[in-house]
Amino acid sequence: MGKISFEGKTLEEAYEIASSTLKCSITDLSIEVVQSPSNGFLGLFAKKAIITVEQNNHTQQKPHKQAYKRKETLEDETLNSKLEALQKSDKKQQVKPSNLKQVPKEKIFEDFYSKEDEDVHLEPIVQKDYTTLKKEIHTKVTALFSHLCYEIDEITVDIIDQGETVYIEFSGADSALLIGKEGYRYKALSYILFNWINEKYKMMLRLEVAQFLQTQENAIYSYLEPVIEVIKSDGFYKTKPLDGILVHIALTKLREEFPQKYVAVKTNIRGEKYILVNEYKNGR
Repeated sequence: MGKISFEGKTLEEAYEIASSTLKCSITDLSIEVVQSPSNGFLGLFAKKAIITVEQNNHTQQKPHKQAYKRKETLEDETLNSKLEALQKSDKKQQVKPSNLKQVPKEKIFEDFYSKEDEDVHLEPIVQKDYTTLKKEIHTKVTALFSHLCYEIDEITVDIIDQGETVYIEFSGADSALLIGKEGYRYKALSYILFNWINEKYKMMLRLEVAQFLQTQENAIYSYLEPVIEVIKSDGFYKTKPLDGILVHIALTKLREEFPQKYVAVKTNIRGEKYILVNEYKNGR
């Protein structure tokens, strides 16, 4: 099949029309943006979004280094649209195994950072070859970021923690731009990817972008060193307010250090999260 043109008021609408017309997922299409949408001036000279699409061959091709020169606003819209499309496609095709613990959708992000009363023990994928699984996830993640405007090396995907966690790493000249100011892009990406991976594969996520996660871990471990000594001495402690991924890192570290204590994420009156370490009470 050759290239076919589609248009819509927005790029997202054009993608949906193409997907509906060709009866396939957006991730199965090679998309080229011919014209970006524009509102014009006072209703004049408005432009519709125009794209050309071609269905991908089923033959697996090795991803190449991606270097594109489009505007950042166009890149963000393209990425968000394809992420949403992938989630919708996965929900339609997904069959949930009855023997695996399910995480309520509305609590996925909360549990990822602040599970309070018990650890989440997820069973590894059964009857699934990890090599095949890694290729499947790698193909889908690469497709999601194939139209990114940044120069990024081939995305690394691995299965770690005895099949309980998917490790995804972004590197390359422009990979740090995926972190965003104060990590807002990293946090958004980790939420979306965790939502998809946990719901479809029942696995956790470790996302590394330009060594951002490693840097955050080193910083929180340095902060926790004297905290751990105080807990050993006094038996309890309340950390300073922590944000985003730092909450998850600190919670994991303190639970490893004090498996017999009550270690939980709490929220103060300003909506800030902190970790409380104390002895179990009332027979707990």
